[in-house]
Amino acid sequence: MTLTREKFIEQAMADFESPLIGYAITILNDSDLARDVVQDTFLRLCQQDPGKVKDSLKSWLFTVCRNRALDILRKDKRIQPLEEARWKNIAGTDLQPDEQADCQERLSVVMRLLDRLTDNQREVILLKFQQGLSYEEIQKVTGLTSGNIGFLIHTGLKRVRDLLPDDMKSGI
Repeated sequence: MTLTREKFIEQAMADFESPLIGYAITILNDSDLARDVVQDTFLRLCQQDPGKVKDSLKSWLFTVCRNRALDILRKDKRIQPLEEARWKNIAGTDLQPDEQADCQERLSVVMRLLDRLTDNQREVILLKFQQGLSYEEIQKVTGLTSGNIGFLIHTGLKRVRDLLPDDMKSGI
């Protein structure tokens, strides 16, 4: 059983460590604190029975990570605007340097626009599109209803679309 447990934890870390760090950075605006939160998340996973969390592992990890990050914010009162430099942007290797620069610039504009949304809108949009969570998983992470999640995503994306510069609207 120990070997199976170790493999379970190793696989969870391989699959979710990087996305969890990215998510924690969006909450904390601090990459070092985000890494600490993710480390704590995996320590808590080590204390769980794999059989109880394996079916909802992704949402369980994001929920623990979110709650731990929010605990730190409440404790330290560290709410600050998101700095785009803190985002981990991974450009495709098949892009030419000028295409990479254009992609980075467009992403930077979108990230600044996301900062203009409400906290709930930004969080559900990032969970959906950056982390790839389903509505059900977002519901487990945030405690919001599926209908509320859909409404927040719809209104948040509409607001971002309305704020986009005209030259970026052509691709939508």
